[in-house]
Amino acid sequence: MELLWAGSPDGVECELVEAAGIPYRAIQTGQLRGKNPLTALANAGKMIVGVRQSLGLIDEFKPDVCFVTGGYVCTPVAIACRLRRVPVLVYLPDMTPGLAIRWLSLLATRVAVSFPEVSAYFGSKAVVTGYPVRPELLEAAADRQGARRRLAQALEIQWEEGEDGDPLPLLLVFGGSRGSLSINKAIWAALPDLLPHCQILHITGTRDWPLYQDQPPALPAHLAGRYHPVAYLHDEMALALASADLVVARAGASTLAEFPLTRLPAILVPLPIAGNHQLPNARKLADAGGAAIIEDEALARELTPLLVDLLQDELRRLKMGADMATLARPRAAFNLAQELIRLGNHA
Repeated sequence: MELLWAGSPDGVECELVEAAGIPYRAIQTGQLRGKNPLTALANAGKMIVGVRQSLGLIDEFKPDVCFVTGGYVCTPVAIACRLRRVPVLVYLPDMTPGLAIRWLSLLATRVAVSFPEVSAYFGSKAVVTGYPVRPELLEAAADRQGARRRLAQALEIQWEEGEDGDPLPLLLVFGGSRGSLSINKAIWAALPDLLPHCQILHITGTRDWPLYQDQPPALPAHLAGRYHPVAYLHDEMALALASADLVVARAGASTLAEFPLTRLPAILVPLPIAGNHQLPNARKLADAGGAAIIEDEALARELTPLLVDLLQDELRRLKMGADMATLARPRAAFNLAQELIRLGNHA
């Protein structure tokens, strides 16, 4: 089987794709909307160039099927596939489709979704597959204690125990690769109240890491060893998710799969942007009983008391983890692969 990845010229995924041994081809594109007429015209020109590039790519590579996950760069590729009669499978990871996915679904042969209720957006084109996760996460989730040992070794840290000799709960905090300033500030302010009850792995994000370096929080010596800040995790992220007892995070699409698979109770802080996909994602996990939601503007007053309550109530955390696990779809990657094979065989 041959794979080819089409992405934008400045796509952040290029380095990761090529590191995985998959060829990468850059395609021009532009947003499907724009308030400024000149910007809209420029984007339309980029889209036309992108369609021409995509037609050449398809004529050269001759794919049996195309798999797209949204984003504007997918549109010229999907248009070219439609013109060349190459079947297209679109995957929507979120609970609600954005404009790009709505457009792409018109060009798609099938639209894969994570949960049954999302199928209503796409009618007979929809197929429920679940949200795929990395094999490393499946492996880590199967051996939580082993994952915690491996994580400590990778980060060169030592987990602390409480006065009773039991391991302290591990709180994982992150806000995406660049970080979330509001979450970071709330956690830094809460450290004196939280660290008596837990140890914290805090992924600040690359953007906010200099803030920590310039002014690290002042902590008592007996608590300082329980706080483990890092700028970013890549390979170790699966270990962190499998090791944690509780997480504070945004509500990006990956939370719909990774938290259920690792039975990880969550406090979710959706991005405070009108029309974004994170609030429906957070509600899905909260409605199942696996998560609590705090609005971004309420972090300063609500986060610390809720965290302290959960850290002191192991039974409640376990119940949330069990409820979260009801949403797990460990065969999602297999389901998507099977759907791609079906489409490719009928091309």
